[in-house]
Amino acid sequence: MRPLIDLRKFAVTLPAVLLPCAAVAEPARHQDILQLVDQRAAHFSETSKAIWDHPELGYQEEKSSGLLQRELVSAGFRVQAGVAGEPTGFVATFGQGQPVIGIMGEFDALPGLSQAATPNRNPLVADGPGHACGHNLLGAGAALAAVALKEYMERNHVAGTLRYYGTPAEEGGNGKVYMIRAGLFRDVDVILQWHPGDENYVFNGGMLANDSARFHFHGIAAHAAAAPERGRSALDAVMLMGNGIEFLREHIPSNSRVHYIITNGGAAPNVVPDSAEMYLYARNPSSVVLNNVWSRILKIAQGAALMTETTLEVKELGGTTNVVANDVLAKVAQRNLEEVGGFAYTPEEKQFAADVQKSLPPDGAKKLESTAAVLPLGARTGQASTDAGDVSWNVPTIGFRAATFVPGVVAHTWQAAATSGMSIGQKGMVVAAKALAITGADLFADAQLIADAKVDFKKQLNGATYQSVIPEFQKPPLDYRHK
Repeated sequence: MRPLIDLRKFAVTLPAVLLPCAAVAEPARHQDILQLVDQRAAHFSETSKAIWDHPELGYQEEKSSGLLQRELVSAGFRVQAGVAGEPTGFVATFGQGQPVIGIMGEFDALPGLSQAATPNRNPLVADGPGHACGHNLLGAGAALAAVALKEYMERNHVAGTLRYYGTPAEEGGNGKVYMIRAGLFRDVDVILQWHPGDENYVFNGGMLANDSARFHFHGIAAHAAAAPERGRSALDAVMLMGNGIEFLREHIPSNSRVHYIITNGGAAPNVVPDSAEMYLYARNPSSVVLNNVWSRILKIAQGAALMTETTLEVKELGGTTNVVANDVLAKVAQRNLEEVGGFAYTPEEKQFAADVQKSLPPDGAKKLESTAAVLPLGARTGQASTDAGDVSWNVPTIGFRAATFVPGVVAHTWQAAATSGMSIGQKGMVVAAKALAITGADLFADAQLIADAKVDFKKQLNGATYQSVIPEFQKPPLDYRHK
């Protein structure tokens, strides 16, 4: 008879790397990640302020992009810079294999909205750029989420790939469109995003598709008094086009938006302008409807050229799509944002916010306490445009809004720039970072959640396919803000 063997001598402790991420229960997982975000919040608030201190326009964000790249490299990410023909675009990666979860960050500023972190209009640089859309917070907050989630993955041996997408020129430069064309999102399972605002809510679809272009008319110069008959006025063409747009408004869907500026009206009143230009945006909640509106705008421009015997050149055609919803991801995101919650103002922040609200229209202010609340799912859809919409047509995508602005303040204003450079904006940024990080962890922990999100993605598209209005041959307009 063979002797009994004590199997305890041969017991082996399996390495933690073989344990699935789901082995860490959700409450503990969330708690760990929230603590990691809190530990790094002060540092990334300083990062956001450094970007705010040096606002840079789209495709010119050398300091901002470089700073975020250094932060991510320092945290252990591998960075690929200068992607998609965009010198300030980059992708930072941690881990390997499936699933692949991406977090998007932006960092471009707006022209002419330089502003001190004060509750009154106070430009730091006359006519200089400023972070009036809070992208200094957006880029830094997304990086904060990525770094915290990366550390959690490392500590708990979570399998998969985490990516941070540094996406330049969101403000009209369509940076993400060129990154899509370069294939940088091709293998991604889910994309997470956020944006500053004046309330806390989950952003599930909506927004406005957007087409834009510069309409450049070429005419013939002449002496405006001595020989006007010899001239063919490019400025006349621009003005006739504008007049045509105004008549068009009555005959397009009422939820459309068309707005434009004259970027070149000629050199002198006594010279018939041989060169003039209109820069125009058109928007609608539906990309399909917008295509029809845009075709009519092109006809108006061609008609203006015909009436004035000038020639038309349509330059720097740009555009973004509406954002595709994902109801599966939205439910998880809403639960997580409610878990994170909002934040309350200190007495000093309350006074700052109250002073800012004095500059708003009488019906524009909201209760300051709203920053502590999370709105119900579906309460807001957004009425602006973003190239994140193009990403959402290619990858299941979900986003958050966080109350970085004083309640009642809208983006693209000096009030938004002011709060983006101080503690109110930074507190909202941390709320977003927490929601992003724990949602990312949930995705790594639950393969079925990702599978369900992909099913819903196909359902939302309903057979439609992605098509950008930007011509295939067009390269990123790296100097589009400086012409």
